[in-house]
Amino acid sequence: MVDKTVLARQFIEAIPHARALNLKLTQIGEGEAEITLPYNEDLIGDPRTGVIHGGAISTILDTCCGAAVMSHPSAPGGTATIDLRIDYMRAATPGQTVTAHAVCYHITRNVAFVRATAMDDDKDLPVATASGSFTVEGK
Repeated sequence: MVDKTVLARQFIEAIPHARALNLKLTQIGEGEAEITLPYNEDLIGDPRTGVIHGGAISTILDTCCGAAVMSHPSAPGGTATIDLRIDYMRAATPGQTVTAHAVCYHITRNVAFVRATAMDDDKDLPVATASGSFTVEGK
């Protein structure tokens, strides 16, 4: 039997964009995943404020959701994003790591449904939230 944790980790590490952003899978299992995005000046979207570009936030949320799907007990293998809605609540605080946490809360024969949150050090107010649907391959 294939270890889904190993598979998900290898999948994330194989994505050039994830490597370029230095995304790190910190937790995974049973349909949940957590990934960190360290602050990096190369990712600044607004030089006046030092705020990380929203595209980096989108990437961490999308990647984390995919990892959650891959680790779900009912998902046999890989996945791809079908639809992802992201609500940006505020700018991530410059200098702080962003952590995304995703939960695959429902899965059918062909589609997995996921919710995720991106946070920096302020745990009371998310940077962004996401909800999406992902393919379920090989089921």
